Amino acid sequence: MWQSLSFGANYKAAYCLAVCPAGEDVISPFLDDRSGFLDEFVKPLQQKDEIVYVVADSDAEAHVTRAFPHKTPKRVTGLRPSTIHGFLDGMKVVFQSGKAKGIDAAYHLIFTGAETAEATVTIRKQTLDVRPGLVGTPDCTIRADAATWLGFLRKERSIVWAIIRGKVRVTGGLSRLKDFGRCFPG
Repeated sequence: MWQSLSFGANYKAAYCLAVCPAGEDVISPFLDDRSGFLDEFVKPLQQKDEIVYVVADSDAEAHVTRAFPHKTPKRVTGLRPSTIHGFLDGMKVVFQSGKAKGIDAAYHLIFTGAETAEATVTIRKQTLDVRPGLVGTPDCTIRADAATWLGFLRKERSIVWAIIRGKVRVTGGLSRLKDFGRCFPG
């Protein structure tokens, strides 16, 4: 989204559309000469010096830095949900599989207060599974006041202060909470 805005009004997937050979009317040049197609359409975009917008500490930032050292990563704000249900629904979008390496845990999330919800989040083999309700035995349970949790996600509140005040309670170890958090940079 940020990348597309840097070019003015256009498709949000302008690069994808520029290089995609999908569709009967445009696939034959790709099938006839794959390397020629890549040389003509893909490589110029890969070689272009430009700013690439990334969320801080995300898989995208690591990829750009590693694969395209001539491009300049610029950090932008990630998604900040305004509801607990928005947070739960959006987890799959913002999940960073690269940051989940080595995590094998099930989390029960219990939200109280103005907006209540319960969910089971499993992070295993660098994949994410989010289910409504409390399923199975968790390795970590996070019980949080909904407004406090959303304030933390929006960087308006400190998680440490929320834990001290009892607005967020963690059973199963704070290291599990830290592991959880690194999968969702923002």
